Amino acid sequence: MRKTSKLLFVLVMMVNLPALSAGVDAARQAELLHLLKHDCGSCHGMTRKGGLGPSLLPDKLRARPQALLVNTVLEGRPGTPMPPWRGLLSEQDVHWLVEALRQGKGL
Repeated sequence: MRKTSKLLFVLVMMVNLPALSAGVDAARQAELLHLLKHDCGSCHGMTRKGGLGPSLLPDKLRARPQALLVNTVLEGRPGTPMPPWRGLLSEQDVHWLVEALRQGKGL
């Protein structure tokens, strides 16, 4: 992806952020926190301090653009153990999950 395309993607995602994260109900939030602990925790550590994958602690994530984090979860990272979660998680789910990580929910 060209640099201009990446920037455009980030800007579009930032504009749509509130609408995308608003639709996750309480039951789904609980499911996502369970997934975070058990599935993400297997690589990023049960306490999210890192392991096979990098730390997912709030202070590490706040410095990264929301759109970059969402894209990483949805598309994975080729050449690394990070799998794509698109198809298993909706964009709304991932936006909520990234914001929950940034706020330290479920720690």
